[in-house]
Amino acid sequence: MHFSVNLILYKKEVFIMTLNFVQQIFLKLFTFIMSIIYTVSGAVVPPSTEETIKAKNPDEVNLVFAALADPQISNYMFGRYRVYEAASQDLHNAEGLDALLIAGDVAENGLAEEYKLIYDGIEGIEGCRYLMATGNHDLRLRLYSQSVERFTSFANALNGDEAMTALHYSETINGYKFIVLGSDRTEFEEAYLSPEQLSWLDAELASANGEPAFVICHQPLKGTHGLPTTWGNGTNENAGHIGDQNDELKAILTKHENVILISGHLHTAFGEYTYQYTDGVHMVNLPSLCIENKDGSYNEAGLGYIVEAYDDEIIFRARNLELGKWLPEYDITISLD
Repeated sequence: MHFSVNLILYKKEVFIMTLNFVQQIFLKLFTFIMSIIYTVSGAVVPPSTEETIKAKNPDEVNLVFAALADPQISNYMFGRYRVYEAASQDLHNAEGLDALLIAGDVAENGLAEEYKLIYDGIEGIEGCRYLMATGNHDLRLRLYSQSVERFTSFANALNGDEAMTALHYSETINGYKFIVLGSDRTEFEEAYLSPEQLSWLDAELASANGEPAFVICHQPLKGTHGLPTTWGNGTNENAGHIGDQNDELKAILTKHENVILISGHLHTAFGEYTYQYTDGVHMVNLPSLCIENKDGSYNEAGLGYIVEAYDDEIIFRARNLELGKWLPEYDITISLD
């Protein structure tokens, strides 16, 4: 019996070593293919440095962070990586970036190679804390335990610590609370928020004592941001939102003051569906960073917000990070209670 157990453990260890070796070979092959494609098609055009990322009022600003979503970097959709590489350069050129938030769907298929590409693009931004949230694309193709291990390892490598141990967590940066939600099991399009996570969220918001709190959830609430039409299926009212715990989540968010819900998932461009204020909750739906967006007034790829927090307001400054260009006509200003 003892021999059998040791044999099983040995075989498992050999399997893991073989898998890691194959994965490393595949990553090197993929990197080689990418280099050939870029050589043939031309280098990435760097973003302009005429309008670098910096606060409007640097002497008064309390916090500056980039809010992005849905890069969905893929090991075979090369066009997305070209946008991502330019946007990454824009972030590295920033002056005084306190944090970088990606609100889910970091990788197209949740592959280690895809997270490596994301890591290589954004790691090392000076003074920056990385806030990574999962989306359905990060989770849906493998065992939940494997997804959690892979994603937390990726996020912790960016921050150089072991702070992230689960897909939902909170951090306080410059006095502002960030509460990141994550599905408690594998789902294909929606998320599952367990009663324990919902109770934790309520306690985290209560601890903010009415001060501004950013809640990050990849999927938006039901009926917000033009849903269900903006999900591409106007006949199904249940399409595109968080899922079965929608009502419970909304009830918690509406209990507290100065809650700012940040989501992605819809790939909706800057325009009428980006911001709404409902039942006391400010909601901002982020466009896709690396995929051409839709249903808006500016349907390009490369979009995101640079968020500036002041004593009496939060400003979401619209930006095309691929071009290094501000888009002030799509800015959002949230006055604080």
